[in-house]
Amino acid sequence: MPAVTADTLTLPHIPTPKLEEINQQTYRSVHKVYTAPVGLEGDGFPVRRAFAGVPKATLDPFVHMDQMGEVDYGPREARGTDWHPHRGFETVTYIIDGEFQHQDSHGGGGSIKDGDTQWMTAGSGILHIEKPPNEMVDNGGLFHGIQLWVNLPAANKFLSPKYQGIGKDDLKLVTTADGGTLIRIIAGDIGGHTGPGSTHSPITMAHATLYSDAEMDIPWNPDFNALVYVLSGKGTVGTPAADKTARPIRESQLAVLGERILARADNNQDSRSPNLELLLLGGKPIGEPVAQWGPFVMNTRAELAEAIEDYQAGRMGRVPEDGLRVYRGKPQSD
Repeated sequence: MPAVTADTLTLPHIPTPKLEEINQQTYRSVHKVYTAPVGLEGDGFPVRRAFAGVPKATLDPFVHMDQMGEVDYGPREARGTDWHPHRGFETVTYIIDGEFQHQDSHGGGGSIKDGDTQWMTAGSGILHIEKPPNEMVDNGGLFHGIQLWVNLPAANKFLSPKYQGIGKDDLKLVTTADGGTLIRIIAGDIGGHTGPGSTHSPITMAHATLYSDAEMDIPWNPDFNALVYVLSGKGTVGTPAADKTARPIRESQLAVLGERILARADNNQDSRSPNLELLLLGGKPIGEPVAQWGPFVMNTRAELAEAIEDYQAGRMGRVPEDGLRVYRGKPQSD
């Protein structure tokens, strides 16, 4: 259950499209639906690789995205990622349920939980750690989140590193005309409503909850690509449900869409997922070559080699002496 909820009857509304706007040309067809495979990240926490198999040009300016969980950890099961470097892009961590602790080598960090977001501009280079709090490792608990990588253009790849903490109370909450959808705007603009995230690459990022049988029809920047990822639940996307070209979509699937985003929740949902939960992503393509090796996203292989050398030489920062450390749990008694 997402931590950020609201009475949609009291929220600002996304403008309802005019009758002349509702035609087949408004809704570009779904180009393709991809299903995310399951993998392990960091010290071994489960993720779904949301962008696996999707062409880089289709994702631009996005590079990588993991859905972390949803998982209900038992004692000593929770895991994170130890100190590691990044260069050339931004990492966005959105926690839907549970808690993560972050610290970086440039003084940024804090605890993010239950609807909070951290936005870290790696830029010229940074080290950071992300881990569950010690209490979660000892006792277990629900954990569910997203980590998204947003590319930076060549002109911004060596920006000074920066950290933004976006609290759940900072999110812009809006709804559709009938109140059937709650949209949490993290960054960018939807229908004249703007989220709090400050971005170097123009993007929109939002989390939408469609209640049973609800339809969400929202405008989308025509200069942006349009990606819809299903966090949980099932429904259709692309065109009105009555249209034969509407595509079914379910948990762990990514749809590549067009100008407007239209989605509808099925009337019958699983008991574990009573609503259709969607992550909405769009960005203006950078259109530059992408060279990636692990945690570095640059334009050329030579720049990757330079990044590896700079990291090994300590030029991306050093782990603070009093910095966070991976915690494995209390020693088990005999």
